[in-house]
Amino acid sequence: MAVLRDRKAVVTGGSRGIGRAIVERLAADGAEVVFGYAANAEAAAEVERGVKAAGGAAHAVRADLAEPGAATRLMEAAAERLGTVDILVNNAAPAFVPTPLADLAEEDFDRAMTANARAIFLTLRHAARHMPDGGRVINISTVNTVRSSPGIAAYAAGKGALEQLSLVAAQELGPRGITVNIVSPGATDTDLLRGTNPPEALEMATAITPLRRLGTPDDVAAVVAFLAGPDARWITGQNIRASGGLV
Repeated sequence: MAVLRDRKAVVTGGSRGIGRAIVERLAADGAEVVFGYAANAEAAAEVERGVKAAGGAAHAVRADLAEPGAATRLMEAAAERLGTVDILVNNAAPAFVPTPLADLAEEDFDRAMTANARAIFLTLRHAARHMPDGGRVINISTVNTVRSSPGIAAYAAGKGALEQLSLVAAQELGPRGITVNIVSPGATDTDLLRGTNPPEALEMATAITPLRRLGTPDDVAAVVAFLAGPDARWITGQNIRASGGLV
C-alpha cells in the first residue's frame, strides 16, 4: 500500500547503510525521494537504479554535509526537483575514527559538528520556511547520546545538538501540523559500525541487547517510514530508541 503516494522526500546520506534503506523504504511506500551522498557516485547511482527497477523514483545529489554550504545546496536542489518537500530525513553522518579527547584535532571536531549539527540547523531552517503544513521531519541520532563510550566526543556532541534542535523545532512547527521526531539506532549492522568497532565489541553489543542481535538498516527504516506516514500524525518531539532494547 503506497501510504506516501504523492509525497516528496529528502534524505541526507542516502547512498549506503541506514540512509539507503530509508530511501528504498520511502520510495517503496510511494514517495518521490531526493537523496544526498558525500562522494561515492556509483553507490548513489546503484540506489537510483534499484529504486527505479522496483517502480519508485529516487534522485541523487552530491552533498557532503561536512562541507559548509552543502546542506543548503541539497535542499535547494531538492526543492527545484520536487517542487516541495513534505518529508525530511536527516541521516548523514561522516565516518570517524574513535579518538580520545586528548588527541582529537580541532578540524575533526569542526567537521563532525558541521555535519551533525550545523547541517541539521540549515535543513530544519529550510523546513521551517518552506515545508507545507502537515509535513514530517525525522532526524537520525544515536543511543550514544545516552550510552557513551570513549573516543566518540565529537560524534556524540554533534548528535546531542541534533536532538536539541529537533525538540525546539517540534515546538515551533507543531502549530502547522509538522511533526519533528528523532530516531536513535542502537548497534546497527553497517559498514560504519564494522569499520569503527572490533569484532569483540560487536559480539558484546549483541550479548547485551535484549533481542540478541545487531539491528539492520531495514529495522531503522521501518521506524522512519512509520513516522513519515499518516499513522504518526499525533507523535512529535519524541526520541525513539530503535535499539532492540539496548537503551
